[in-house]
Amino acid sequence: MDGDDFTPEGGKLPELKLDARQAQGFISFFKRLPKDPRAIRLFDRRDYYTAHGENATFIARTYYHTMSALRQLGSSSDGISSASVSKAMFETIARNILLERTDRTLELYEGNGSSWRLTKSGTPGNIGSFEDILFANNDMQDSPVIVALFPMFREGQLYVGLSFLDMTNRKLGLAEFPEDSRFTNVESALVALGCKECLLPADCEKSIDLSPLQDVISNCNVLLTEKKKADFKSRDLAQDLGRMIRGSVEPVRDLLSQFDYALGALGALLSYAELLADDTNYGTYTIEKYSLNQYMRLDSAAVRALNIAEGKTDVNKNFSLFGLMNRTCTVGMGKRLLNRWLKQPLLDVNEINNRLDVVQAIVEDPELCQGLRQQLKRISDIDRLTHSLRKKSANLQPVVKLYQSCSRVPYVKTVLQQYNGQFSTLIRTKFLDPLEEWMTENRFGKFASLVETAIDLVQVDNGEYRISPLYSSDLAVLKDELSVVEDHINNLHMDTASDLDLSIDKHLKLEKGPFGHVFRISKKEEQKIRKKLTSNYIIIETRKDGVKFTSPKLKKLGDQYQALLSEYTCCQKKVADDVVNVSGTFSEVFENFAAILSELDVLHSFADLAVSCPVPYVRPDITASDEGDIILQGSRHPCLEAQDGVNFIPNDCTLVRGKSWFQIITGPNMGGKSTFIRQVGVNVLMAQVGSFVPCDQASVSVRDCIFARVGAGDCQLRGVSTFMQEMLETASIIKGATDKSLIIIDELGRGTSTYDGFGDDWGVALYGALPLSFLSII
Repeated sequence: MDGDDFTPEGGKLPELKLDARQAQGFISFFKRLPKDPRAIRLFDRRDYYTAHGENATFIARTYYHTMSALRQLGSSSDGISSASVSKAMFETIARNILLERTDRTLELYEGNGSSWRLTKSGTPGNIGSFEDILFANNDMQDSPVIVALFPMFREGQLYVGLSFLDMTNRKLGLAEFPEDSRFTNVESALVALGCKECLLPADCEKSIDLSPLQDVISNCNVLLTEKKKADFKSRDLAQDLGRMIRGSVEPVRDLLSQFDYALGALGALLSYAELLADDTNYGTYTIEKYSLNQYMRLDSAAVRALNIAEGKTDVNKNFSLFGLMNRTCTVGMGKRLLNRWLKQPLLDVNEINNRLDVVQAIVEDPELCQGLRQQLKRISDIDRLTHSLRKKSANLQPVVKLYQSCSRVPYVKTVLQQYNGQFSTLIRTKFLDPLEEWMTENRFGKFASLVETAIDLVQVDNGEYRISPLYSSDLAVLKDELSVVEDHINNLHMDTASDLDLSIDKHLKLEKGPFGHVFRISKKEEQKIRKKLTSNYIIIETRKDGVKFTSPKLKKLGDQYQALLSEYTCCQKKVADDVVNVSGTFSEVFENFAAILSELDVLHSFADLAVSCPVPYVRPDITASDEGDIILQGSRHPCLEAQDGVNFIPNDCTLVRGKSWFQIITGPNMGGKSTFIRQVGVNVLMAQVGSFVPCDQASVSVRDCIFARVGAGDCQLRGVSTFMQEMLETASIIKGATDKSLIIIDELGRGTSTYDGFGDDWGVALYGALPLSFLSII
């Protein structure tokens, strides 16, 4: 956001107009609000918003880049600063605070005078209240997750209880694990889960030094929220979860019995997110035991070193691995799955090869690739549409969009059925059979029948979502009356075209909009008929795209149409609510469709990337972690070779078990050392995600984690020098690594002599005689 100029068009801000009494009433209310340095509070003034006090200063400095945006509200003695915010600017601020920053929360108030109430609040981990604003014109690329941590010392060992909440996918999770003083396991979990906000007890045991944990949370770009220790309680947890979790409560009780410290973390999450206060959450969540060993572990330094996530300063999308690999077709859900996969590379050789088999099938069959692209790009974000159905304010639009998206599934099936290559059995097992199962008459068939019977699908093409008149006798009568008025309006359209000697197809348009039914002609045509137009018709608006006008007859018919339409809308509301509620009961069908289609979408994206790059990617040979080596012949950095004007020189990397498992890279400045060690990490990660890799030939032995130490920093306030910080980070990596890990260190001991740097690396090599896959630069 910094550096962008968001001054309103024309340089004019909406003006807050309050008389002295109204101003004093508002100031009195504002000063009574509880202090929260993180909260940005905005007040809805209907046509615009306002911020006050320190919030106004923050908005003026951060978004307007000028303090001239500030105004004084009230007298100088007890007045407060104020800044006005247009609706467009409000969307910009909301997106920045909730999707990009991790140091602020957002609150929205509605009311007037001295009577205001909080109607919406959001944090980077809980954006549900603002989803309609955040994603009205943008895809939802990530699923924000909230994590609660409960550290505890037992018998001289530090343990951490962890619980996470994914509100987008309606999922809860629990984990417990021993931890070291640098909280390396917590860091890996925060990265893998895509955590955006972390809850932590404010009054932990004094024997626990939380400063390294706070550093980990900050390094992972996560908002830290401290709660009272009393909030971390597990009382009545089984009963509460029994209402929220889908299915029987007995498996939930069995799962909870396996944990001690994580239960308090889960209790804090349920309380903080207020899940029990919303009955639409009941019976919709799943819960699982989360294991640190499910996926390859990554630390925050590895995420940055390998450029996995998009950055605000990226010049183009190919600067990041996500941006490069994101060729998904579906709206939103494919992007979210890709984002999750990149942070959760697989460890199971069979699962990796299954993904690679599907990618190879799509790569080798251009018709399959093209057919999937054509069908997948017509599918909406099924996850978010399903989420919309659960809201009490839901309407018929998500119901129709779900029907339209799911109706594309038979076409996707046809494309897959036409494939008869070597992986046809896998395609059938992984995609076709599940799709056929959920497309049966008892599942999607019932939903399709409901929509086709209850909703007027003909009117959907006109942008109107109505209950079919055949579904209700009262609606049928109103529908007939609306049709009569519409016929009169269409006849008047033809009469007006004849009167003005204009073509009804090319020149005189009939439109519906904020002014009701109006005629529109181009400014060129308006000049030809100006005399007749001004004498017999009423001009409403003149703009670059033409002149809008009406007539007394059209206005009367338009008013009749709007009155009948309002009556029709009121009559259909109860029926529509019933249709929405019934549609919500098919959420399991929609969720399964979304899971299958989003996975297919991401694998298609991998295949598209593999064949469309300047030098095609190859399929890596995957071997188990305790056998095989890492051999990359002609390897390239995928992000760097995708930049314009770059002629990338391929490099070989041979990490052979027991021979060249440990490598120190030397060479002149700007020689490509940093690029080389990073591209090795990127290639290994891409292979374990299930993607082809930018190499001439590749063999990858599965790694259980990639740890990195890049860049230099210090912490003078704690008396930690740059060198000491490097040693602490390296020690933490060695403690968390295993003989199956890949370690990337860029200039360990920078600023020291070459011999000292070599000595540092040699010390790592000798530590416990650990056979690490190790790449370092000196």
